[in-house]
Amino acid sequence: MGSWQVGTDTLARSRFVLSPFAETFASLRLLCAGTGARPGEEAWLRAHLPGYRARLAADPVTARLVPAALGTSWIADFFCPTSCVGEGFEETVARVRAAGAGEARADLRVSLRGRLPAVLEPDDLPERASALLTYVWEETVRPYWERRRRVLEADVVARTARVSQGGWAAVLDSLRPGMTRWLGDSRFQVNLNAYPPREIAAGAELLFMPVTPKTSCISWEGRERYAVVCPCLGVLADNHRRRPVPAGLGALMGTARALSTTQLVAVTGQDLGSVGRHLRVLLDAGLVERQRAGRSVLYVRTAAGEVLMEASAPGTGDRDAGRRGDRTGHRRRPLSDLARTMESGTWSVTEGRRDP
Repeated sequence: MGSWQVGTDTLARSRFVLSPFAETFASLRLLCAGTGARPGEEAWLRAHLPGYRARLAADPVTARLVPAALGTSWIADFFCPTSCVGEGFEETVARVRAAGAGEARADLRVSLRGRLPAVLEPDDLPERASALLTYVWEETVRPYWERRRRVLEADVVARTARVSQGGWAAVLDSLRPGMTRWLGDSRFQVNLNAYPPREIAAGAELLFMPVTPKTSCISWEGRERYAVVCPCLGVLADNHRRRPVPAGLGALMGTARALSTTQLVAVTGQDLGSVGRHLRVLLDAGLVERQRAGRSVLYVRTAAGEVLMEASAPGTGDRDAGRRGDRTGHRRRPLSDLARTMESGTWSVTEGRRDP
């Protein structure tokens, strides 16, 4: 397993950062994969995958560059620099463009674990890489950035709230489930690869960057900046398909749409008024309570909400349902939409070297 030695001071100064470049790079990986893990990703791919593939078909060098740079267990360093705090997409991609030709080829040999094919010998590989990343940003991410940014902001609020509930260990365990976990003795497991431990020097930045596609990676810049890119708790919103409210939830959730994730406003696609009405029903039902944190209003499950959450979990109540059924003779559906809504326990409405 790969692990980082993280000092107490470094962990205390670590922070969550929203990175347009990390979001763009995660979206590029989704385009390269060609298939999504969530309904919203599939809708986004249907809209943008044809254009992306047409662009690569017109540029055979870039078409070979992308899979070579993504590698199998190591991403070419020049292709994915670690974003700085407050850095915009243009500033980060400029560092891709500024990479030297020799540096790019050397990084590609590492990601490919061998010799470069002749097609990847040109000196303009950094320019081609930056041009493709800019295309992905401008055509497939930037039009949705405001919504995605709200999703990511809500994710950060939910994760930071978890610090007070389970400490930093709980947060680190949840970043990349199955890959990241706090091992104790200042050791942070970052992946399952057999890499030697890296010691994060005192004074280095440790950044956590949530992205909306279900993908993740780690990266670092020299010895001064380390980042963990992790999938956020929310999902890419699908504007075109509305899931029906499960039977029995109409009075609780309203008939427009059941809330399906913790990132209420951004992910559901509902306007703030609609989300507010849903929350008012939950508040009146005693399933959530309000808390204020800075400029954000947090909605946290109450004990009654916890009970309903447990009753809604997949498999709960199925034994009785299998015997009784419902009035139509079908098995009763678990309250999955509400369960997904309440899965993290906290929602917010805000005011005003590398591996796959």
